[in-house]
Amino acid sequence: MDSIIYPLIAGFILDAFLGDPHKMPHPIRLFGKAISLFDKKVNRGEHKRAKGFITVLILLTLTYLTFELLIRFANMFDYLRFITPTIIVYYGLANRSLIDEVLKTEKELLKNSIVVARKKLSYIVGRDTKDLNPKQMRTALLETLAENLSDGVVAPILYYVLGGVPLMMTYKMVNTLDSMIGYKNERYRYFGYTAAKLDDILNYIPARITAGLIVLLSMSRRGLLFIFSYGHKHPSPNAGYPEAALAGVLNCRLCGPSTYQNRTVNKPYIGANNREITSIDIKKSCFLNFMVAVASVIIVVLIDLFLYR
Repeated sequence: MDSIIYPLIAGFILDAFLGDPHKMPHPIRLFGKAISLFDKKVNRGEHKRAKGFITVLILLTLTYLTFELLIRFANMFDYLRFITPTIIVYYGLANRSLIDEVLKTEKELLKNSIVVARKKLSYIVGRDTKDLNPKQMRTALLETLAENLSDGVVAPILYYVLGGVPLMMTYKMVNTLDSMIGYKNERYRYFGYTAAKLDDILNYIPARITAGLIVLLSMSRRGLLFIFSYGHKHPSPNAGYPEAALAGVLNCRLCGPSTYQNRTVNKPYIGANNREITSIDIKKSCFLNFMVAVASVIIVVLIDLFLYR
């Protein structure tokens, strides 16, 4: 477990202090380019669902083998055995940058710079932002904080512990596939079917762990009740659970109708208290987000200490 624990701690610390390395080569950007290439070359004609399945299979196989070979190569050298997985874990976590972008958007909202806030929000959410008012934007910020806490922190850590760097980055490929082609529009309804379903499967457990950690760290009885009352009502089989937990902690209402690529999706509301979302709510949620990330690493370390020492 030492080969898992130490790079996890070091990679998490790097992410906490540095955030996403925008000016450096990033595997997720390479994933995006590979997906775009397959989308352009393969997503045409008939049998799109089969082509989508083959695309996912090829990309996941290449991702796993690439990182498996990279780690095996690194293990041949003492100075790379720790550095290589640390850097990849750092790339695989996406917490600090999300919090930074959320706070940047909130800063613009406090200045009443609505147009700029909408633009910044569009960088971190999938919905259309051009017509959102401040309350809707803050609601979107809370939802993306909750959902991406699962996708960007808890799930990568879980799959890293289960299968090391190769499995962690294979999960990240699935997540990237879903974010790029997992839409139910005309272009991706069939080609993106496998990517969307696989993402649902892989996020099933992490989403529920995330919701549990949100409730546990906030000691919110209402948050726990919201998980059982609202978590399953979301169109996504997973996103509703951490969002429900956060809505319960804050005693607010999230979700509702949203527009994606000019198409309105009538998502059920999570919570009944239709109050204004405040800057304090945003900052409190960012802090809770970070504490859940820290707790996830601590839990892995404790499991290592009690089960493997």
